[in-house]
Amino acid sequence: MKAIHYINQFFAGIGGEEKADHKPEIREGLVGPSLALNSMLDAEVTHTIVCGDNYMGSNTEEAVSTILGFLEGKEFDIFVAGPAFQAGRYGVACGTICKAVKEKFNVPVLTSMNEENPGVEMFKRDVVIFKGGKSAAKLRDDVKVMAEYGNKVLTGKALGPADEEGYFSRGIRSQVWLESEATAAQRGVEMLIRKLKGETYETELPIPKQDMVPIAPPIKDLSEANIALVTSGGIVPIDNPDRIQSASATRWGKYDISDIENLESGVYKTIHAGYDPTAADLDPDVVVPLDVMKEYLREGRIGKLHKYFYSTVGTGTTQAEAARMGREIVENLKEDKVDGVILTST
Repeated sequence: MKAIHYINQFFAGIGGEEKADHKPEIREGLVGPSLALNSMLDAEVTHTIVCGDNYMGSNTEEAVSTILGFLEGKEFDIFVAGPAFQAGRYGVACGTICKAVKEKFNVPVLTSMNEENPGVEMFKRDVVIFKGGKSAAKLRDDVKVMAEYGNKVLTGKALGPADEEGYFSRGIRSQVWLESEATAAQRGVEMLIRKLKGETYETELPIPKQDMVPIAPPIKDLSEANIALVTSGGIVPIDNPDRIQSASATRWGKYDISDIENLESGVYKTIHAGYDPTAADLDPDVVVPLDVMKEYLREGRIGKLHKYFYSTVGTGTTQAEAARMGREIVENLKEDKVDGVILTST
């Protein structure tokens, strides 16, 4: 049995952000996490594929095509990517290449990500994604879980449902024969009785919980409205005074724009690690459109522009942290009686 492993530039020992544009390459043998995978998997990891996270994100079609070309003519029974932990770009890269390899070569593909990784929502219906740790401290644990499942796949052993195996549900329902031979009616009545007694029970058809946000009423007259600018695109003063993290942010910044007409290059920049910063650094207004809003203000299209803009970073940021920062920013907006917010991303 043979396996091929995909990792990013950081885990290959090439470098961090400064090497995130590293082009795809394939190496014979083991590199970084491949050592752990090879020691646990009932297959030999014959090759390791390395690609920079930024390169995969900015040149997806080319990167995927190159990697699939590497795999042409190679013998492999399983393809493993990551683990990606909470690293958003890495997670998206792992999901992207796993999906492409599965469709092209029809082999089992596995990866692992933390539940907060955006790659989970993007690819969990197409790829087996195991529930991983937040950081590389969990590397061996995450690799072990993937390897144990991979060994079952390679040897043809019976596979359990997603919650038993430890990966995110893909929404696939399969018919199985229960050892108890209890009918659906019997099982339903048993669950109902447990519920009425206040006992614990587990439904066979879980309904995902949705965080429903009510739609705000429309602004009746923009010419009298107070509008604010908020961004998750990481635009900050050049020295990043609030030390907002470039990924997995827990901080946000508030910057006075009352006396300026636009965000000048060299005075403002983006510290966001999830997209190519070139355009945003050359003209920060492409992310936070202050120039256009000031023009609208002069033309009377809006009544007032809130004197501050607010900024943080979205990539890898947990839902809990994003919600907390949102609540904190809203308190500032309420103080100035803001009527509407233009929320920009990347």
